Amino acid sequence: MSSSAAGSRSPSESSSAGSRSAGSPSGAGPPSGAGPPSSVSPSDNPGSINEFAVAPRSLRAAAEFYFGDRMDLAERYASLLATDGVLRGVIGPREAGRIWDRHLLNCAAIERALPHEAYVIDVGSGAGLPGIVLALVRPDIHVVLVEPLLRRTAFLSDILDRLGIGSRIDVIRGRAEEIAARPTMFHVKPADVVTVRAVAALDRLAAWCLPLLAVGGRLVAMKGISASDEVTAHREAVTRAGGGDPTIHRYGDGTLPEPTVTIEVIRERGVAPTVSDGRRAERRGRRGR
Repeated sequence: MSSSAAGSRSPSESSSAGSRSAGSPSGAGPPSGAGPPSSVSPSDNPGSINEFAVAPRSLRAAAEFYFGDRMDLAERYASLLATDGVLRGVIGPREAGRIWDRHLLNCAAIERALPHEAYVIDVGSGAGLPGIVLALVRPDIHVVLVEPLLRRTAFLSDILDRLGIGSRIDVIRGRAEEIAARPTMFHVKPADVVTVRAVAALDRLAAWCLPLLAVGGRLVAMKGISASDEVTAHREAVTRAGGGDPTIHRYGDGTLPEPTVTIEVIRERGVAPTVSDGRRAERRGRRGR
């Protein structure tokens, strides 16, 4: 997809948006010593929402544009992030009031990068960002949430159960390099798209994520103002990992106050893992059990 994809929707994209309406920085833990705001409490009722669940008036049009008649699910997810997510340490307490602009809509914008019925692997999913958001926006896709920490995979599984959206979403506990080394054991197939948000620099992302893609598949790495610097610094590393030339894209122009910036890489060829790579992944897998 060229960078022009961030512009107005084509007729086919409008049709895709209609089908969405009919159906369809990873969560960082709280700062040391900080507790959740006193107004935040866990939600025992999966249908209940709180003050953080409703999109601010200034963002309401954008939220309805992306989520359509799945706004109720998006609001329940926002509510769970701001309550249970904070208490369980997958979202920082200062993020509760910024769920919509900093997290949900920032992630929703990149749905333009996903082909129809894509098989998507979300690496380092954390609180489900962007994987769960993309599954809400695009019910045609299948999403695999990859996260190495047990407390986060437990949170993700709980979210899927409470929202009732688990039929096209899987949760896998593991690291990207482990899964790429042993995909059959983890029951994954080569992805059409790998998404990643606030995990690592581009050279490491390419080494970890490109092996998860089918040849011709796309890595979509959500980045910020450092995107162009990363492309310049790590272009050669991306090539060595089997990727094409990294490109910078912007999503949400004209819809969001601040467009989402991504670095995207097409996997052009397979690169055989070395014996040492496989052994390191196996050792890490044993330690994580």
